[in-house]
Amino acid sequence: MWRASVLTIFPEMFPGPLGASLAGKALTQGIWSVDALDIRAHATDKHRSVDDTPAGGGPGMVMKADVLARAIDAVADERPRLLMSPRGAPLTQARVAALASGPGMVVVCGRFEGVDERAIEGRGLEEVSAGDYVLSGGEIAAMALIDACVRLLPGVMGKEASAAEESFSHGLLEYPQYTRPAVWEGREIPEVLLSGDHARIAAFRRAEAQRLTRERRPDLWARQNSPNAAPSRAASPNPKTER
Repeated sequence: MWRASVLTIFPEMFPGPLGASLAGKALTQGIWSVDALDIRAHATDKHRSVDDTPAGGGPGMVMKADVLARAIDAVADERPRLLMSPRGAPLTQARVAALASGPGMVVVCGRFEGVDERAIEGRGLEEVSAGDYVLSGGEIAAMALIDACVRLLPGVMGKEASAAEESFSHGLLEYPQYTRPAVWEGREIPEVLLSGDHARIAAFRRAEAQRLTRERRPDLWARQNSPNAAPSRAASPNPKTER
C-alpha cells in the first residue's frame, strides 16, 4: 500500500477532498492510505507550542526545530521526506511519477513565517513548491501533491493510457478535447476527429499540443526544443475515459 503521512497542526483537514472522487474511492479500496499527524502532540509545554519568534528579529513566528524533529522521528522510515515550501523546487509531473512509484512519502506542512532551517537540514527534508505563490500553510499544497501521486497508482484510473496522454507527460500541454454534440452554439468538433483516421487524429492532436505549448508555456516549449531535450512521443489516438 502506498502511504502518505502528513505532519500538520491541522490534522482535521485530512483527508478532506482526498476522500472524494478517484482518490477517495482508492482510499476506501485500500490502494493507498493517509495519516494526518498533529505536530502539536510533540510539544512539551502546557500550551503545546510549536512556534517561537525568529532569531535576529522580524515579523511572524517560526516553527520550532525540536518539536518538528520529534514529529518527523515518530514516522521515520525509508519514505521521502518533503516540506511544502514556496522556496522549494517546483513540483513537476516527473517528480510526481517518481514519488508515485515508491512506497509513499512523509509530507511536512509548514505554517507561520517558515520552519527552523536546522530541522530542514537535520531531517533531510526536500523542499517542494506547488507554485510561485504563497498559501496560509502547506496543507492545501500537500493535498495537491498527494492527489497527483494517487491518481498514478495502479488501479486508480480507469485506463492506463489516460495518464500517459495528459499535460506535461511528454513535455507538452495536452491537446484540446471534444465530445458530443457535434455542433454546439455554432462551434463544430474538428472534422479530423470524426474521420476515424487514427494517424490523422494523432497528428492533429500532436500539432495542437505543440501550438498550445508554444502559446501558453513558452518555457516548456523552449525546453522541448533544447539540444538536450528527450524526444516526446506522438499523442495516442485512444480517447480518455476519466478526467
